[in-house]
Amino acid sequence: MKTAVEELSPTRVKLTVEVPFEELGESMKAAYKKVAQQVRVPGFRPGKVPARIIEQRFGRAVVLEETLNDAVPKLYGQAVDESEIFPVSQPDIEVTKIDDGEQVEFTAEVDVRPNFDVPDYQGIEVTVPVAEVSDEDVEAQLDGLRQRFATLTGVERPAAAGDYVVMDLAAAIDGRNIEEQQANDVSYEVGAGSVLQGLDDALAGMSAGDVKEFTTNLVGGENAGEEAVVTITIKNVKEKVLPELDDEFAQLASEFDTLDELKASIREQGRRNKLIEQVVQARENALDALLAQIDIPLPESALKAEVDNRKHNLEHQIAESGLSKEAFFRLYQTTEEERNAEFDESAAKALKTGFVLDKIVKAEEIGVSEQELTNFVVRRAMQMNVAPNVLAQHLADNDQLTLAMVEIVRDKAKSLVGDAAKVTDEAGNEVDLKAIYAEINAEEAGEEPAAEETVAEQADEAAGK
Repeated sequence: MKTAVEELSPTRVKLTVEVPFEELGESMKAAYKKVAQQVRVPGFRPGKVPARIIEQRFGRAVVLEETLNDAVPKLYGQAVDESEIFPVSQPDIEVTKIDDGEQVEFTAEVDVRPNFDVPDYQGIEVTVPVAEVSDEDVEAQLDGLRQRFATLTGVERPAAAGDYVVMDLAAAIDGRNIEEQQANDVSYEVGAGSVLQGLDDALAGMSAGDVKEFTTNLVGGENAGEEAVVTITIKNVKEKVLPELDDEFAQLASEFDTLDELKASIREQGRRNKLIEQVVQARENALDALLAQIDIPLPESALKAEVDNRKHNLEHQIAESGLSKEAFFRLYQTTEEERNAEFDESAAKALKTGFVLDKIVKAEEIGVSEQELTNFVVRRAMQMNVAPNVLAQHLADNDQLTLAMVEIVRDKAKSLVGDAAKVTDEAGNEVDLKAIYAEINAEEAGEEPAAEETVAEQADEAAGK
């Protein structure tokens, strides 16, 4: 087989592949066997029709077509491997010549990863947040705990922001009640920001027993987007009462006996989290700095696929929410135009990032061990709240293990870039990532420092992977 590569653009090539007929032998046998199974010839059992009878009855062209259907995809893959290109789209294949018994020629146009060099990333200077836990940080964590253990107490006064009300809701359009928009005994925090526009304004100042109407656009159901009159009936008003910050609260909210012990634990955990955040930020910032040094043309088909995938996920998210599109974007304080612009930017960055990390993976010969793959599946299963063996089987059944391994090696390449950086915090202090690895892993193991992969996995979790 002979392959010629023509560069049509920095992101698209044309392969011209010439194949001697003798290399089609296996595919030719498979073609005769397939055709023999499909045709019916008197005097022969299905699958037992001789090759010469097939050609006499149905023509040589039928066999050649089946031969090329089997052979060309395999030959294309072989040509890609030999040409050392990196396709990022499905190829447009055309058979351009068939000399029966002599040679077959076909072309394949495909979008590819552009050629580029990765600059030296050793010593890239990056800045990360300071890993100090302030008194305000501790107080914020304590306040969060108090909020979790807060109680609701009924009050005989008008509702204000932060109070909870129990109410009945009803909606009507042109005087006709909309049954699916009726709801009783709804608990709601005043000022929480309902997707039902006007609700918070209407609730402010209402007391138990009050009834009020306001006009708004419905956000879900068959009448989503239509203007309706919503009637609110307040059943009771409750205020949130936070527990006192004392030793008794520490015993209620934690395994500690005193408030001082709880504060010390919060401070230590906060410092640990900030150390992991330093690792995360070092990697992110170092990779961003590296990307800024590289100008890569992006294949249009791959970029469109990235954007389309994000749009599809958003449509699914909106459908799952049960909200109208307008209400959904209002809930997240954005617009469809703004979200689409974000998709364009994030898709381009993701594509470029993948190209760069793949280059580093190849240059550094980064691989995946069985234990790393197992850790990945277990970590992802915990995030998805499924059994690890169930997720592993799903990945195997859907041919997604390769994608999982690509994600793992890319994360390792990203760690490599981060570890090579010169890291300082916002106060100008040098940050030693290896010392962070050693400290956190020693805490996890309760003994001598473990391998750096342990804290790497925690950093991935902190980054939302």
